Amino acid sequence: MTALVPLVAAELAEPVDPRVRDLASAIAERCGGAAQAVLFYGSCLRSQDLGDSLLDFYLIVDAYERAYRRRWLATANRLIPPNVFYIEYGGLRAKYAVMTLDDFAHACSPACDNVSVWARFAQPSRLAWVRGDAARAGIVAAVAAAAPTLLAAARPVLADVLSVEALWTGAFALTYAAELRAERAERGQSIYATDPARYAAFTAPALAAADLAAKVTMNEVAFAEAGDAMAGARRWARLRRRGKLLSVARLMKATLTFAGGIDYLAWKINRHAGTQIEIRRWQRRFPILAGLFLLPQLLRKGAVR
Repeated sequence: MTALVPLVAAELAEPVDPRVRDLASAIAERCGGAAQAVLFYGSCLRSQDLGDSLLDFYLIVDAYERAYRRRWLATANRLIPPNVFYIEYGGLRAKYAVMTLDDFAHACSPACDNVSVWARFAQPSRLAWVRGDAARAGIVAAVAAAAPTLLAAARPVLADVLSVEALWTGAFALTYAAELRAERAERGQSIYATDPARYAAFTAPALAAADLAAKVTMNEVAFAEAGDAMAGARRWARLRRRGKLLSVARLMKATLTFAGGIDYLAWKINRHAGTQIEIRRWQRRFPILAGLFLLPQLLRKGAVR
């Protein structure tokens, strides 16, 4: 990753809005001395619109036991990472996911059989708060693994010669299909379109870090060897099955840790899928039961996939 690490380090170090920085500090304070870093990522980073939605963060801690006062939260975080929480600060609203640095690094790596983290951190992110140089180095190394992991996983089912845009949008489309998501298939194209120059700069270093031999020009990637499409299809079928099951488990867990979680999920689905879900009083009282009740309807309507 010789060429990729400086690119990732520079991107993570780019300044954020002071309100984002203050919010990241407030998130770090929630776990006291256990906090190591706070990463800002997602649609609000891409659009730079801080008032339209919930901001997305990852809080990286050194140990779950040190991050929580209640033992069950540490256990839940260890068994089905991450835990997700809600925060309001300085006029902004956000959700933040909690992981140890070891779990986060694993989730960015090829050893992880779930797309959730490496798909997100193959996209731009910012280090909005960090404890020190050691934590910074650990975060840079972890995030630098995400884009190579994404491209290595996607390569077998992509064309042998394709545009840089098709490489990234095709890879993102695969990851969106591997989770229970309300966003449509073109979401990967909108992600790429926010910063094509960034993805052009990352392409050759990320492919090299993934040990994928290819000739890369400004607009085209030509792989040196043909991809094993059948093996790739089998792997992505496994990733989709596991990813959707994990999505359900995480959503159920989030109803216990995320204030107003079911209302947020309804809002997000309505926004992305054009539905008109209205949450009833009993569904707020029993969010897990409500989720089990709503999910089959949403799947039939195609609101989530």
